[in-house]
Amino acid sequence: MVVLDNPTYVGNPFQFEITFECLQELEDDLEWKVIYVGSAEDSSHDQTLEEVLVGPVPVGVNKFVLQSEPADFSSIPENDILGVTVVLVTCSYKDQEFVRVGYYVNNEYTEEYDPEVGPPSPIDFTKVTRQILSDKPRVTRFPIRWGSNDAILLLPPNDDVVAVDDANNIITEDPDDVDISMDQEDFEEEEDDGDSEDADIDLGEEDEVSCDEEGSQSSHCAVQQPAMIVAE
Repeated sequence: MVVLDNPTYVGNPFQFEITFECLQELEDDLEWKVIYVGSAEDSSHDQTLEEVLVGPVPVGVNKFVLQSEPADFSSIPENDILGVTVVLVTCSYKDQEFVRVGYYVNNEYTEEYDPEVGPPSPIDFTKVTRQILSDKPRVTRFPIRWGSNDAILLLPPNDDVVAVDDANNIITEDPDDVDISMDQEDFEEEEDDGDSEDADIDLGEEDEVSCDEEGSQSSHCAVQQPAMIVAE
């Protein structure tokens, strides 16, 4: 996944170039979403910026650009508009989310202001830029039922979602919990960390862990994530 038009004016669309590989013919379309976290304290301010069905999906490598409208800041508390938040890109199959990619987003006022007083109110959005920390994505994968012959994995007693981390370890996590505990200084330190490396997301035989009754694994679709590059 590559973040396009980054950094940019905060009123421009979000754009993600997505490359994924389908390993077996799928019965239904894939549903992609772009979700903007409006406030760390109140999930009611989260906004689904785009929902799109992609299909029919041919077997092999596929590529498309997922574009969404910018966030509607009129419904976000003013003190949550500037600073660091999160944007999520998710993909689901038959109403089952199987991959979620989260990026830190920094909205910055381009003119200097007294930090004790804050920026002019109301905020002049023509002076606000948006930068996505594109080389530091957080990727979570969830086991799902891909075909009619696949057994549905049982959830833990607390009904948390079973997930697979980047080391292919089974973990439990609430997919609606988003940690955006990163301030401006942390964002700048992450940005200056150096060159980005290739990061492939592969929902293959080990990552996609939906099993049949004999315990054999079933894998049908893989998502690949090439290098995350911050535009200069």
